[in-house]
Amino acid sequence: MNFAKLKEDFQDYTHSQKRALIAISLLAILFATFLFTNTRGRAVAQESAKPALTMPAVAKTILIHVAGKVKRPDVYPLLAGSRVSDAIKAAGGAQKGVDLGDINLARVLVDGEQVYVGYVAKVGASSSKSGKATFTGIININRATKAEFDSLAGIGPVIATRIINYRNTNGPFLALDDLLKVSGVGSKTLERIRPRLSL
Repeated sequence: MNFAKLKEDFQDYTHSQKRALIAISLLAILFATFLFTNTRGRAVAQESAKPALTMPAVAKTILIHVAGKVKRPDVYPLLAGSRVSDAIKAAGGAQKGVDLGDINLARVLVDGEQVYVGYVAKVGASSSKSGKATFTGIININRATKAEFDSLAGIGPVIATRIINYRNTNGPFLALDDLLKVSGVGSKTLERIRPRLSL
């Protein structure tokens, strides 16, 4: 393209022809800009409309110690939100003849928890010295009665009532050490009764 010739031709145009040519050129530039931005915007919209690749969520795993009268007592990794029934199944199920009626199978498990199967508190003969019933076996601190707490060494009727009141006010205990939050339960008392307690 010869620019010198175009320049000469442009100088030969009248003033109104020059204006018309400049106006047409500007309109052409505006139209080209509009087309460019419009098609580019559609391409960006199409890209953003594509489904984003999402990484699958990694399920949180908790560790649960299943003990007692199960076929395979051990520590088992379970998915967060698992229930007591899931932990017992992971341990191969309860041994033959074990009554699961006293266990809340629907309770959601907490990481690091220990689940005892088959240890039910049994009411024995009344003690002639204290006049209160004695309980043997493991006591679930989230379901125990005042009499069951009262049967533990170092826990009398007053502290047993405090434990139950604390549980009713604050919800279930998440760890055995939570008993230390109850007025009257010290670390020595807790260590003495810990073998008899479960969650």
